[in-house]
Amino acid sequence: MTLTVPAAFEAVEISYWALSPMIVLLVGGFVGVLVEAFAPRPARHVTQVVVSVATLVLSSAALVFMTGDETGVSVGGTVAVDEPTRFMQGALLLLGLLGLFVMADRLGGETADAFTPMGAASPGSNLEAQAARKGWSTTEVFPLALFALAGMLLFPASNDLLTMFVALELLSLPLYLMSGLARRRRLLSQEAALKYFLLGAFSSGFFLFGAALLYGYAGSIGLAEIAAAATTSTGDLEGLLLPGVVMVLVGLLFKVGAAPFHSWTPDVYQGAPTPVTGFMAACTKAAAFGALLRLVYVGLETTRWEWRMGVIVIAALTMVVGAVLSVTQTDIKRLLAYSSIAHAGFILVALIAFDRSGIEGVLFYVVAYGITTIAAFAVVNLVRERGAEATHLSQWAGLGRTHPYLAGAFALFMLGFAGIPLTSGFTAKVAAFMPAIAHGGLAGVVLVVIGVLMSAITAFVYVRLIVLMFFTEPAGEVTVAAPATLSLVVIGIGVVATIVLGVFPGPLLELAEQSSVFIPR
Repeated sequence: MTLTVPAAFEAVEISYWALSPMIVLLVGGFVGVLVEAFAPRPARHVTQVVVSVATLVLSSAALVFMTGDETGVSVGGTVAVDEPTRFMQGALLLLGLLGLFVMADRLGGETADAFTPMGAASPGSNLEAQAARKGWSTTEVFPLALFALAGMLLFPASNDLLTMFVALELLSLPLYLMSGLARRRRLLSQEAALKYFLLGAFSSGFFLFGAALLYGYAGSIGLAEIAAAATTSTGDLEGLLLPGVVMVLVGLLFKVGAAPFHSWTPDVYQGAPTPVTGFMAACTKAAAFGALLRLVYVGLETTRWEWRMGVIVIAALTMVVGAVLSVTQTDIKRLLAYSSIAHAGFILVALIAFDRSGIEGVLFYVVAYGITTIAAFAVVNLVRERGAEATHLSQWAGLGRTHPYLAGAFALFMLGFAGIPLTSGFTAKVAAFMPAIAHGGLAGVVLVVIGVLMSAITAFVYVRLIVLMFFTEPAGEVTVAAPATLSLVVIGIGVVATIVLGVFPGPLLELAEQSSVFIPR
């Protein structure tokens, strides 16, 4: 009998500087939890806002001052901090800061206006009314947002499927909770949170099962190892590859809201607190597309001819569903939800190009779309009728006559979503569609044609809303919540970004181009 001597344990190499943006966010989230436990209730809101903003600033500083020596793979090859990762993390920190400002706005009250005074209280109960009278607030949303952002930063940096799943759950679980904390229409909010949780858990199951199949195929869950196994495969385990790829892609396409995995999007966007909706629409989509880019360009590129046509069909279906169904919407948040579905399809058009210019298009698009989206939802959060959010389109009639500056900003955002020239949306669509025409073959050209047609349909929807605001008599007593200092700052940044990225997109496009090369290992 021979004894096998175990190999000596070798600790994995960890670059803490490369991980520092995520570590700072996690530490900030833990500090926020301690604030909830020990800070006096009247001081919690201000304290949480200060802690959250300081955390995002420190995380951004760690990212900016990170040098090339600290980048590369870390934690045993499970995390890859390369230029696409750093670009996406920087974009997420910027979008997260804007989303946090909208969440923190008090709108003339003592607490954050959008969130219930007590999340544990039943809607309409005496306990909820008592909490409202005492001026309580659900300030837990701030550490939850930091935890979600930490997962979002890890998502595009994940270099194996298990790390990607951990990041997926870390960003998703706080969002499930935040979606159910709306101050108004509590039952609708709780229904949205439950739907999001159940469908999200279902999609996570798909992702895990697909990861297990790919592990059986490649003998590893590392993206580089899966790519290497595909190039040296003998065909014995080929039956595991395509089902595994499909299931993993389903888990990620659910997060970007691609059809037919989009059914959660309009319900959750409508029911969640409006600042959370904007945060989720911009940041989750950016993080999920970052993870998709790494998965398909690093792990699955050598197998793309087996599944590429399926993603092409999904991209076309996503654009059609998002554009056509947006025409029938009467609620502004559901309209923007279907708009986000259409935009997910536009970004997928760039993703299937399999060229550096396609990566550049995706990176530029998520930044341009994200800033405009958060600013648009900041406007939605301010429009009120008798104290409640005025989300029905009929309530927006005549808004341009009573509040011309706010309506003008929202009209600019709608023109950006439509892709009108000299707005960021036009530049983003050009950056997304050109790689598909140049490198996507006939399928890429067909997708671009569909994208242009669907853009025309969504433009009709946006222009119809602009006409409603400026050329229709007011139908009710619609007001704008005030003072709204932080929200107005976000809206102003959105206006500037929508114009500047449309007129002078060069610097961001150049940065996206420089950030379009992945390190495989």
